[in-house]
Amino acid sequence: MIYKDKTKPIQERVDNLLGLMTLEEKVGQLIQPFGWQTYEHINGEIKLTESFKKQVENGGVGSLYGMLRADPWTGVTLETGLSPRKGAEAVNAIQRYAIEHSRLGIPLLIGEECSHGHMAIGATVYPVPLTLGSTWNVDLYREMCQAVARETRSQGGAVTYSPVLDVVRDPRWGRTEECFGEDPHLISELAVASVEGLQGEGLDSPNSVAATLKHFVGYGSSEGGRNAGPVHMGRRELLEVDLLPFKKAVQAGAASIMPAYHEIDGVPCTTNRELLDDVLRKEWGFDGMVITDCGAIEMLATGHDVAEDGRDAAIQAIEAGIDMEMSGVMFDEHLVEAVRSGRLETAVLDQAVRRVLTLKFKLGLFESPYADPDRAEQVIGSKEHIELARKLAGEGIVLLKNKDGVLPLAPEGKGKIAVIGPNADVGYNQLGDYTSPQPRSKVATVLTGIRSRLADAPERVLYAPGCRINGDSREGFEHALFTAEQADTIVLVLGGSSARDFGEGSIDLKTGASKVTGNAWSDMDCGEGIDRLSLHLSGVQLELAKKLHKLGKPMVVVYINGRPIAEPWIDEHADAILEAWYPGQEGGHAVADILFGDINPSGRLTISIPKDVGQLPVYYNGKRSRGKRYLENDSQPRYPFGFGLSYTEFSYANLTVQPEVIPQGGTAKVTAKVTNTGKRAGAEVVQLYIGDVASKVTRPAKELKGFQKIQLAPGETRLVEFTVGTEQLQYIGQDYKPVVEPGDFRVYVGGHVNNTLSTKLTVRED
Repeated sequence: MIYKDKTKPIQERVDNLLGLMTLEEKVGQLIQPFGWQTYEHINGEIKLTESFKKQVENGGVGSLYGMLRADPWTGVTLETGLSPRKGAEAVNAIQRYAIEHSRLGIPLLIGEECSHGHMAIGATVYPVPLTLGSTWNVDLYREMCQAVARETRSQGGAVTYSPVLDVVRDPRWGRTEECFGEDPHLISELAVASVEGLQGEGLDSPNSVAATLKHFVGYGSSEGGRNAGPVHMGRRELLEVDLLPFKKAVQAGAASIMPAYHEIDGVPCTTNRELLDDVLRKEWGFDGMVITDCGAIEMLATGHDVAEDGRDAAIQAIEAGIDMEMSGVMFDEHLVEAVRSGRLETAVLDQAVRRVLTLKFKLGLFESPYADPDRAEQVIGSKEHIELARKLAGEGIVLLKNKDGVLPLAPEGKGKIAVIGPNADVGYNQLGDYTSPQPRSKVATVLTGIRSRLADAPERVLYAPGCRINGDSREGFEHALFTAEQADTIVLVLGGSSARDFGEGSIDLKTGASKVTGNAWSDMDCGEGIDRLSLHLSGVQLELAKKLHKLGKPMVVVYINGRPIAEPWIDEHADAILEAWYPGQEGGHAVADILFGDINPSGRLTISIPKDVGQLPVYYNGKRSRGKRYLENDSQPRYPFGFGLSYTEFSYANLTVQPEVIPQGGTAKVTAKVTNTGKRAGAEVVQLYIGDVASKVTRPAKELKGFQKIQLAPGETRLVEFTVGTEQLQYIGQDYKPVVEPGDFRVYVGGHVNNTLSTKLTVRED
């Protein structure tokens, strides 16, 4: 039993174990049933299902998906779900049965969703990736990933299906909220930080989980912004843009990767050998595990229609490089027979099994398969993690408008504040998709945050919901207008919702009280599978805003949403606008921190916000040839990439490049002086862009190639420095290989893509 000897090299242990396995046991390692279906939680007791026991005894199960996941899809609620301690105990019971009742005692791989926190009851809910990207704070995001890994591993989860590295090209797409933004360089920096944070110093650490990069690749560029729609993308763009974050994360040591549902140029990603073998394994040297998205293999036969039936789909997938199937149905039903009939070579099966076993050994599961319930209880939802969630939200909220310095509001004084809107006090609406059920007390809404900040003067805070996200009911307008009339300032909290139907009922529009009914109202207009034709506010929210504006009081709009909102009327008439995206469980406190000036806003947009949906695509790094205007308007977004206001002002000066001429393969130092010219301390995101003046292949006018978030006191000046070399100057040339062409480049440094200083850098031919 060499495989049980931890002193032996991993590959020797894998070879030994593989040689002992039957065909059924090998296939068992490649399937991943739904974890929440393996047990029943009755009266505080965990009872394993007979179907799971039978599956273990008949060849084994390699992995479980979402063992700790809770949401309407799983049917796991706050009442039936598992506490942090009970979750760890349940994992241990399942793991113990799998080890003790299978012939070879191979531990399970527990895979969990952790895009913005472990999707389990009690876990900390951080802001969604769109907010996290808006922080432009790589170190802080890495710290969050470390915290997520601690919480997940403490309960027995060993793999997470994150980070999401899709480059968003059409924000009508419902999964925009799960992504960092539209720029591949920024996403790459966060991708590396994610792998470093999640995987830590070693996969076998009790503080580490294996990262799974998804969705490989081009998922954010679907036709019409429709989820899993076809992608029409040239090879050069694929290499330069969408593959870049994945490549950087693979180089950082990512242990797992997940192909996307869609097709590129007629080939589904699940069976794309060029991507899964030629690029990923041969060119990049990836030696980890490849797992499908849920149901992706079945889709080959009933959706893409590139397979005759389930057996053909399963064979195509494993031959293309798939190692494990999430949900496990196709592999479970067809692989054993495929091998026995000669349709599938044993060597192909063995290769997939080898990769799964290797990951299990790297994770230390054979030595330490069990969770620590005491540690889970201590770590999950800890005070430190909650504080981190608030800090991330505070740094990710973007101030888009601040007319006449209406913000920050005065925390001291007698003026009343009317907090109005469908997202003012609905906790689920600010959490985003892929979130577990939450007790009401855990989520700080905007109303909660403002009331907490003004706890010494509760009479200053008034509230009315006004309307819902969706629907045409105006029954709450009268109460909202009456409430606003009593106030000096209106804080109007609008936006969207990715809240699944948790059966929580809705709110009484006339009183704002929770109203539990037999039929819960769904405000969901964003999230996976919720793609839109429009970027306007849903329902009658804009109508409510217009009526409130007629009262003539200062109106501060706070957006809580999962994709950009294009509402020209609000852009023009609101006195101030905060874009919070989905800011997580501490989002309301963070919004209040900014509204009252306890935090100086430092979030910057990672996705362009258009004036109108008709401008799409509007991402900043499109080609020069795309044109400058339409008949009705220009092609510039309302708020450009990198944009965000502060309560202070920053100026840029003395942009220099030294030397001004470098050889191919050489480097130059770019420096600029940044000064806080205002009266408040604040953080500025200094952004470096490069433009190739002339190239053999068309290029964007500007591309982000570096950034630094710096903190400056009033009057303070700092010299910011970047290094520019091959990494920043190369592009994919005519032969589809990276090249740095000799010639002139423009170097830009500034506060956002349309507000920069510029100078020239010349690359001479070797």
